[in-house]
Amino acid sequence: MSNPKKITHEKPGKFEESRFEKIHSLTFDSAKNGSKLVAKEIVDSINSKKNKPFILGLATGSSPIGVYKHLVEYYKKGKVSFKNVITFNLDEYYQINKSHPQSYFTFMQNHLFSHIDIPSGNINIPNGNIKADEVLVNCKKYEEKINTLGGIDFQLLGIGRTAHIGFNEPGSNKNSVTRLIVLDPITREDASSDFNGVNMVPEKAITMGISTIMKSRRIVLLAWGHKKSKIVAKTIEGPISSNAPATFLQNHDNISIILDKEASDDLTKNKTPWVVKECKWNDHLRKKAIIWLSNKTKKPLLKLTLRDYNENGLATLVAEQGNLHDLNIWIFNEIQKTITGWPGGKPDHDDTYRPERAKPAKKRIIIFSPHPDDDVISMGGTFVRLIEQGHEVHVAYQTSGNIAVSNDEALKFIEVMYGIDKKDSLYNEIKKQILLKKDGEPESKNVMHLKSLIRKSECIGASKFLNLPQKNLHFLNLPFYETGFIKKNDPSEKDYNITTELIKKIKPHQIYAAGDLADPHGTHRICLDIIFKSIESIKNEKFMDNCWLWLYRGAWQEWNIEDIEMAIPMSPSQVIQKRNAILFHQSQKDKVMFQGNDKREFWLRAEERNKKTAKKYNKLGMAEYEAIEAFKRYYF
Repeated sequence: MSNPKKITHEKPGKFEESRFEKIHSLTFDSAKNGSKLVAKEIVDSINSKKNKPFILGLATGSSPIGVYKHLVEYYKKGKVSFKNVITFNLDEYYQINKSHPQSYFTFMQNHLFSHIDIPSGNINIPNGNIKADEVLVNCKKYEEKINTLGGIDFQLLGIGRTAHIGFNEPGSNKNSVTRLIVLDPITREDASSDFNGVNMVPEKAITMGISTIMKSRRIVLLAWGHKKSKIVAKTIEGPISSNAPATFLQNHDNISIILDKEASDDLTKNKTPWVVKECKWNDHLRKKAIIWLSNKTKKPLLKLTLRDYNENGLATLVAEQGNLHDLNIWIFNEIQKTITGWPGGKPDHDDTYRPERAKPAKKRIIIFSPHPDDDVISMGGTFVRLIEQGHEVHVAYQTSGNIAVSNDEALKFIEVMYGIDKKDSLYNEIKKQILLKKDGEPESKNVMHLKSLIRKSECIGASKFLNLPQKNLHFLNLPFYETGFIKKNDPSEKDYNITTELIKKIKPHQIYAAGDLADPHGTHRICLDIIFKSIESIKNEKFMDNCWLWLYRGAWQEWNIEDIEMAIPMSPSQVIQKRNAILFHQSQKDKVMFQGNDKREFWLRAEERNKKTAKKYNKLGMAEYEAIEAFKRYYF
């Protein structure tokens, strides 16, 4: 459901499409729209109390920020007062002062409390800055205060990748109350960008318990983005288990989970809708269903039988097509025509059934690389093909990538330069700045500059190896990235203008950009949004009529086969060539600072991902290739 006029609670299973779901959920086209309606429900609930106390449970993290923004807007428009609202926050880090920039007290002040008329005495947040022997008493008082007020009227929740609600990590008991807990390593990893490193994230927190949360009269849980899709599906459709604390919410009789499209992708009704209800078939859904059938039956596309379709809920698909043979041939051809060795188009050939245009034969191309190595990690094989086939290839490195260079790596370069020129006092100054820097402090400008130069030199080395002229490298150094912290600024007009001017200068026929939104520190998402906004501002210019945008994915994930519109095969020698290009980025080898849950080096995970894609194509009945890089076209 997209953009319903109001949030209404329905029992799961009332509708055929939700029969696998044990918790009511609503999917919106964007987090912004979902947040606005949640805020509206909160405002309506406060106003319905008619100046009587309203007990509001609040969450922190990125998910509720949009809700708080809309609550502030409602207040400023005079549509709600918070004078009679009493708030209880779910949790707080332990042994952290409330004035700490990453405390949840600071978070709530910044995003909500300082912008509304709530009395300071009505704000309740667990005290994380107390002695060990005071924790039990403080937690008990927090719990008793909630109960004395009659319990929570409305509880807002987010959900972590461990399925934690509040900080109730896996293993939490359904009868648990407010208490001190130890944070899961995944939870600390997810918070590392806020604290400028996982080692700076507190190991413990004080949290409301499962029992405390479940006593709330109304619960709304927010989840945005594909990173949450698997845990959302587990919460809504899986068995209740203390290993996934959010599943306890299945026993609440007034809960809604509010999602955007990406967060809902793994729900059965979206992932395999044909097993839930009769589908209105389109080409993309047909591809998705038949590829799923091929994988399930372990048969190539052209060997699928009528029984395979009938026994797996796809009888109507065959009936609608009218001929099983024609259906199998159609899907085979659809997959086959995505494969090409000519990513820039094959000159002087009919391009009717090819993913790219034949004309112009020689194209101007911009490869946007969010970090200084994403170009070769994500599309190194395609990169080489474009150069070898005579296209004018430009690479735009959107950020300096300096924060991903370790201090040990920077010190290595300082020692080398000091060995060459001992008279230069700047080397000693930079070395001193590195060694004296305290955890949580920003990098100095000198250190940031040195680390930027390290990554720039690696890009130049890789481009020379691939025979790309250095004049075709563009180091944009977008300002939003240059904070000295893992956490970045919001992009500004300067970021958009730098990007727009490059596009206008080159007037490309092709743009390649990172559509890999699993990036653990979010830079890919910001960089892609900057490109989208820049293109939107100039899409009516004449040269843009002949510009296509292709999205690649990087080191963390790959497109689903049904989403791939151009597949570039690689031979064994091309795979090695790509590997060697990645290895020019030595600062990212061995000790990778921000690699997410996958501990393999970038060259290895990229190589294995490309080989896995080739195997998937082969299992469908396509030719056997060593590896494949995949792209999806974005239509603007």
